[in-house]
Amino acid sequence: MILVPVMLVLVALGIVLFSWAVKNGQYDDLDGPAHRILYDDDKDRIPDDAKQPEQKTASRSNRASGGEAGDDEPEEDRTS
Repeated sequence: MILVPVMLVLVALGIVLFSWAVKNGQYDDLDGPAHRILYDDDKDRIPDDAKQPEQKTASRSNRASGGEAGDDEPEEDRTS
């Protein structure tokens, strides 16, 4: 007798909390998917003949120096 009304109150509370979260934008992520496509995490999968000229020279110099194929950032000069 007591469990049915308690369950109904908890379900109603859950629905109210869920609708409040949706109305306040808790589930809105408009920028995440748009920015995620810009991250270039597959540089090692691009064939050499499809790369731009600056990408070809960077990947060749990285391979020659023992660096990773996707690491195109210049190294800092720490001689000072």
